[in-house]
Amino acid sequence: MDRWTFHAGARRAALATAVMAATLAIPVTAQLRDQADLDALYRIKQEATTNSKVMETLSYLTDVHGPRLTNSPLMHQAAEWAQRQLTTWGLANVHTEKWGPFGRGWVNEHTSIRMDAPQPFVMLGYPKAWTPGTDGEVSGEAVAVTIANDQDFATYKGTLAGKFVLQSPSRDVAAYFESPTRRYTESALAELTQEPLGAVRGRFPGGAGVGAAQAFRKKRMDFFKSEGVLALIEMSAGARGDNGAVIAQGPTPGDGDRTVEGQVPLPQVVLAGEHYGRLLRVLDKKLPVRLTVNVRSRFVDAPLDVYNVIAEIPGTGKADQVVMIGAHFDSWHTGTGATDNAVSSAVMMEAMRILQVTGLKPRRTIRMALWTGEEQGLLGSRAYVKAHFADPTDMKVTPEHGKLSVYLNMDNGGGRFRGVYLQGNEAAAPVFEAWMKPFHNLGMQTLTIRNTAGTDHQAFDAVGLPGFQFIQDPLEYSSRTHHTNLDVFERAVPADLMQNAIVVASFAYQAANRDDLFPRKPLPKARPATTPGPRPATATNP
Repeated sequence: MDRWTFHAGARRAALATAVMAATLAIPVTAQLRDQADLDALYRIKQEATTNSKVMETLSYLTDVHGPRLTNSPLMHQAAEWAQRQLTTWGLANVHTEKWGPFGRGWVNEHTSIRMDAPQPFVMLGYPKAWTPGTDGEVSGEAVAVTIANDQDFATYKGTLAGKFVLQSPSRDVAAYFESPTRRYTESALAELTQEPLGAVRGRFPGGAGVGAAQAFRKKRMDFFKSEGVLALIEMSAGARGDNGAVIAQGPTPGDGDRTVEGQVPLPQVVLAGEHYGRLLRVLDKKLPVRLTVNVRSRFVDAPLDVYNVIAEIPGTGKADQVVMIGAHFDSWHTGTGATDNAVSSAVMMEAMRILQVTGLKPRRTIRMALWTGEEQGLLGSRAYVKAHFADPTDMKVTPEHGKLSVYLNMDNGGGRFRGVYLQGNEAAAPVFEAWMKPFHNLGMQTLTIRNTAGTDHQAFDAVGLPGFQFIQDPLEYSSRTHHTNLDVFERAVPADLMQNAIVVASFAYQAANRDDLFPRKPLPKARPATTPGPRPATATNP
């Protein structure tokens, strides 16, 4: 060994000794704060895999209580059941927290649609939410009507009394040449990690306004009512509204709303694409089409305020600081609201049950929220954030704002977690990397700096709080079940939901025991209020 090598080796040894001494001087808790607690993870996995309740919870929310349209009787029944179940499991501070007013409740109790001529045929369709029923069973001729401008009204004046108006244009129904169900490939996940240049990072503003078409739609609706139309019939929209799927949501702005004053004046029914197409093709042959429709829907005028469901596991050392997990509880009414979003509510409830049963002691309080009004514009979560943390229009933060560590959300179907959308929060990456490491063998190892929109984490992110949504395997969410009549219990994958409950429980516990609050982005500037509108479309929540 020459002299230079000897001295270089000595210097390296001295440096290593100094580094070791400095490392030992750092408290052990600080060194390990962003390493997964493997003992806790073992206990979480053991309970989640040998005694899972997630599918049982899902069945109660969907099969027993059915769809949970915001402020509907079924939503209230499901919320009452969830509170009883959470209390039975030993969760603390189980309660509801009002927000609103929202408007009247609504429930559909019966729908039948039949073509009588030229041949008898039972048709698949659903009424739009918050639209009236028919006056019992009504029959009449079906006519295709196009009113796109003021000049078109004269064409139909005096011709529509006692008829069903078909107001959707013809649309092709595409065939499926590949399965609509898929999981993320490694290449797709790798692409997701790349940040597109010029992309907007982090926060999204509120929904866009309804636009200038609203006034025209109101004029057209008033015309149909004055002409004595029996009901309006539409074709289920979009690719998901084909091949046996039907998308029926609420009335389009301008047609009416859920208030007494703005009630939609006519029944509105959405038909399966293939069935609607049959009607148009027969009409194109200049043959008469007769329908018989019976829709029985009921409005509920009280209460007008709605609520979120809250439950907690109290912290042991920093109980005034909070880690939140959540999912939206409400759904649309055609299926049973399984993949959107009872699966996520069941996962969040299961994560809380697991943490409670295992006896793990979080230092911070872990709080779960099941939001309502999400489908109408993130209303429940936005109201909660405004009441507890800050109003994004003025950004005057409350003391609670400084006490929230992180919010974790699930709402993109029931697919297994593959990673996390960072919402532009660079400092969050190393924390999630450490927490995800034990889940690499389950396929969860992707972080993307990109944001994702259209769900309740946005309410937190909008006021500078760390709010995150998980990356999930798409399964058939965007292609088949999202907002359709196929959104039912059978579309959930039990193993995926069990895995997700394990991840949520682990992440919530890690966040609760971390030395510091979760890293934040800078506070955003106040932004003017906007009228809530349709949720922004994204790759995961179109």
